Amino acid sequence: MADFEAKDPNFAGRVARSFANQGIMRHIGARLRLVEPGYCEIELRYSDDVCQQHGFFHGGAIGTIADSAGGYAAFSLMGANDGVLTVEYKLNLMAPADGELLIARGQVVRSGRTLTVTRAEVAVVKDGKEKPCAAMQQTMMRIVGRADVIG
Repeated sequence: MADFEAKDPNFAGRVARSFANQGIMRHIGARLRLVEPGYCEIELRYSDDVCQQHGFFHGGAIGTIADSAGGYAAFSLMGANDGVLTVEYKLNLMAPADGELLIARGQVVRSGRTLTVTRAEVAVVKDGKEKPCAAMQQTMMRIVGRADVIG
């Protein structure tokens, strides 16, 4: 993981507040595990609400936490009054997500003035063992000067 320096010394609190304001994260039961400059981890415990018809985690739930993990990794490097929005991402589902817990680990690949490229890997945990189940590459846009898009 590359070493990045946060512009805002209060980045962790800012990320945690933003995460708490995401209705989708509350709705699916996701939890912010860790945030460092340029890095974020989000976990999601298994429930009937986030699975598909075969009992695996649903691809939409996997994509949701991967998107947020990468997004918050990017956001951790932005200024205190900046906002962040996803421009695009590509998600590869590599194996059925069969287990009791998902862990999405997002990290910044390159942080630019306006666009930031991130990568996220999602692992499923079953019987205490992690197995990669998805990989994502993402582009995030830094939003400046819009009071309605801060955080």
